[in-house]
Amino acid sequence: MHKAPIVLSFLALLSASTAHTAAAQPPPAPAATLSLPPPPNVDDPMLAPVPPPKRVLSSWAEAVAYLRARSTDLRIAVDEVVQAEAQTRIALSAYLPTINGTGTYTHQLLTNAIAVAPQLGLSASSQRIPLPDNLNGYIQAQQALINAQAFDQISIDELNVNGAKLSVEDQKRTLSLSMANQIVAVVTAERGAEINRVGLKVALEQLEITRRKQALGAANGLDVVRADQNAANARATLVTGDESLRQAREALGLALGIPEETGVAPDVNINGLAESTLTSCRTVQRLDDRADIAAARTKVDVAKRNLRNVYYQFLPTLTAQSTLAATSNPISGYPNPTWNIQGILSVPFWDGGARNGQLRNARAAEDIAAQQLEALRRQAVIQVEQAQRQLIVAETSDRVARGQRDLAFQNDQMTQTAYMAGQGTSLELVTASEAHRQAELNLALKDFGVVQARILAVMLLATCPW
Repeated sequence: MHKAPIVLSFLALLSASTAHTAAAQPPPAPAATLSLPPPPNVDDPMLAPVPPPKRVLSSWAEAVAYLRARSTDLRIAVDEVVQAEAQTRIALSAYLPTINGTGTYTHQLLTNAIAVAPQLGLSASSQRIPLPDNLNGYIQAQQALINAQAFDQISIDELNVNGAKLSVEDQKRTLSLSMANQIVAVVTAERGAEINRVGLKVALEQLEITRRKQALGAANGLDVVRADQNAANARATLVTGDESLRQAREALGLALGIPEETGVAPDVNINGLAESTLTSCRTVQRLDDRADIAAARTKVDVAKRNLRNVYYQFLPTLTAQSTLAATSNPISGYPNPTWNIQGILSVPFWDGGARNGQLRNARAAEDIAAQQLEALRRQAVIQVEQAQRQLIVAETSDRVARGQRDLAFQNDQMTQTAYMAGQGTSLELVTASEAHRQAELNLALKDFGVVQARILAVMLLATCPW
């Protein structure tokens, strides 16, 4: 089930969406020209920006370099490839010749003396048995001639190597997606912190204006309390937003393998982030070409081969063996050293049912791998369809939020003008200010939500061989 039509339409939708500008734009001037006097000067320690982090990303290529060098998840995936290659070499060794040497030295503690018959020209002598000291040496070579199970295991482990390499590619895709989302999260939090400071400054200016009106008798204590409450709410929002920014920076640092706050340079083109990912990743045309699905398909092939490999264990094996032996006390009339060659035929008649148990286990493992592959394919199809909708919804929500922000801006400006002219109430002023502040924050979230949707659209159908 490749779902090629879904993928092609998804790519067309993504291509059409690249013209969308997701960066937060300043609100347009209201339809009616408003004449506001210059705001009073306000100074507050909380208006100071959040201190910049020690480390700042300047480009997508720099972020990829950090991932390649410091990601623990990527390092683990690469080590798993090394393990799979080692298993292939172990399987190959089972079919290659083996040569082993053995040497033994024996000293007998209990011996008996026996008389030795005299030989021609010699007198009678005695000898101790067993011989007190004996030195033996062996060199044995062994070669499997027919062993279907060991030979088949070599190609199975080679398949495992391919699957491990595909897992590395999928890990790169997953890390790239996570890193891109973290970069967007940091930029979003930076924008939110900036909006919060603007909101606090406006709230403090309104509080100062209200206090001056109270001094002139044009406002009462309730108006001052409402303005003060509005400033307090802006402070609370600013504190929460600053902490969210710090956490977003720390999350980006962890994603890059750096246990400290990491920021994003102001000149980074966040709108082109989705396109930047394509510099290290490439788009695939089918879901089955995605690395994680290809790795799952390889696991199914391995499971099938493992099942066949168990059947090979029922076959006999033939091994050739040669031994070269030497001793320090040869037997009279025997050559020293000796050398022999053997052919060993092993026929497995009964092993207590172990192979039958392995067959059942291999059949179950094959079915598990097949079901996991099918589940992954179904999930990928749903992810593509959801990403299509998410991109459309994100762009629509962004347009709606922009209109809401513009209206909130105009309402806030008009309310301030009316209030300073002696019309309207402090409640209307505070409500309009809070609504404008919230609309700005909401628009920032929607703006960068479009960027995240575009990144997800790119990475769902990508492989990243960086």
